[in-house]
Amino acid sequence: MPVVTVADDVEIFYSEHGSGPTVLLLHGWTCDGADWSWLAADLAIDHRVVIVDLRGHGRSTQTVDPYGAQVLAEDMARVHRHLAIDRAVVVGHSMGAIVASTLAVEFPNMVSALVLIDPMYGIPDERAAALAAAMRQHPLEAAQGIFSRFYTAESPLWQRFWHERRLQGLPLSVIAKTFLAMWGPDSLGRRSVAETYIGRRECPTLTVYASLSAEAAEWEQTLPHGPHDQVVVWSGTGHFLHQERPQEFASLMRNWLRELQHGVTGDVP
Repeated sequence: MPVVTVADDVEIFYSEHGSGPTVLLLHGWTCDGADWSWLAADLAIDHRVVIVDLRGHGRSTQTVDPYGAQVLAEDMARVHRHLAIDRAVVVGHSMGAIVASTLAVEFPNMVSALVLIDPMYGIPDERAAALAAAMRQHPLEAAQGIFSRFYTAESPLWQRFWHERRLQGLPLSVIAKTFLAMWGPDSLGRRSVAETYIGRRECPTLTVYASLSAEAAEWEQTLPHGPHDQVVVWSGTGHFLHQERPQEFASLMRNWLRELQHGVTGDVP
């Protein structure tokens, strides 16, 4: 099994597909690399696609602590070095968007561009505090409540079954500790922190929000942005929009990268 040892007792499982410019795919909270099957199949036609299971998730080590964005970004930096990745387009969904943004800020030479899918940074502090309090008391029930708000009438029913089964298979400590590290006090998941931290990203960024997150998209529009950044809201989509409309999402991402390549000095795949 291909793994990168990022600490004495932590191994990160990854898989590689295709060849060409590198794209690194980072999944969301309580998920794993299988979430990228649709997009990876498209990108691997002409890209080197690297899919990881973040620590605590999937086939990566589940028994360690902590799970904060800085730690997970450092894990990804070690994956970069181990796989001899120069620079990559980093794609992050939900919590993965927090990790991707942290990687771009703390290791800017490793990231050529960001593609962020319904990012969960910048949650209003009051809401994040209430969710964190519930997570401390009843992690599984709190997680199930959070997931119940991720779907629209158009979201495929199989998503609910898949996510529910995966939630039940994770240790409660991983569910709770990861959430509290990402959305607890002084974390990037909270709006008071994200308002200044997000502005430190220097690479071009495409951010695609679900229609359920229109308010968050409006907030992000108020933050500093570079000339090639885009913030898009997709109507009628749930939190896992890259799975609900996979071909359309792959086309959007490819078109943006193509425009970026023609409009930005430097080698952006």
